[in-house]
Amino acid sequence: MDKFLEMKAFAAVVDAGSFVKAADTLEVSKAAVSRYVAELEARLGVRLLHRTTRKLSLTPEGEVFNVRCRELLSGLDEAEAEVSSHSGEASGLLRINAPFSFGLLHLAPLWPEFMARHPSVTLDVTLADRVVDLVEEGFDMAVRIGRLPTSSLVSRPLASTRLVLCASPEYLRRRGAPSHPSELASHDVLTYSLFSMGDQWEFIGPEGAASVKVTPRLRTNNGDTCRVAALCHQGIVLQPTFLVGPDLMAGTLMEVMPGWRSVELGVYAVYPTRKFLSPKVRVMIEFLVSAFGKAAWPA
Repeated sequence: MDKFLEMKAFAAVVDAGSFVKAADTLEVSKAAVSRYVAELEARLGVRLLHRTTRKLSLTPEGEVFNVRCRELLSGLDEAEAEVSSHSGEASGLLRINAPFSFGLLHLAPLWPEFMARHPSVTLDVTLADRVVDLVEEGFDMAVRIGRLPTSSLVSRPLASTRLVLCASPEYLRRRGAPSHPSELASHDVLTYSLFSMGDQWEFIGPEGAASVKVTPRLRTNNGDTCRVAALCHQGIVLQPTFLVGPDLMAGTLMEVMPGWRSVELGVYAVYPTRKFLSPKVRVMIEFLVSAFGKAAWPA
């Protein structure tokens, strides 16, 4: 059996949530999809999907394989799209969505170089921390930060960043530095309201996993606001290294509980489809991949 067909059938089942819908998407019979997935599981020697009469769900092994499978399928389709689209010149309006702080700090300095390289492309960049619907809102692509959920969108990794707990030396001198996540409950904390974990902050440390319910002194949907308040000695923040890395290196913010690590996040370029990828989207993705080089920010 063709490994590519097995992986394509598996990915379609995960996306569609059923074998029947996946068969419709792939324009093959339900029996063929079931056979592809069964032979894939037999070849790997593990069960990838939990099957019930009502729904399908990924097993732990399925979760791992799903990520790697999509990387391989994406790479193959992008290679085909790149070859077929190289003959076309990159031109026209390119609409991009990106997170506000990241867009200002790390994308804005890149746009002049891109425009110089591709004078026929016009950029329309919208900065917003909410997750936009690329298709409904007419965006060609977006830059997103986080743990991407399974979706029909195509993603390319650009870099990684981690959430780091930090505060100003003055705040820590005045209030003392916590040594365990549980102590954060009694500290002034400055929270980013769009975190998926909300006010239940999670860490991994010497004693394993730990989480604490924090009570925000300040809650905001903008990471820069948290950063400025922390620099003004108003509390402890949990912010990505791409934002507070320079402050940590300058000593204006200090990492708190360095033995306890929080969430690692990916930075991705996402776009609606890999089929017939337009030259303007392709050259932008290649440009961003090259610019970031998949490097993690220090701190």
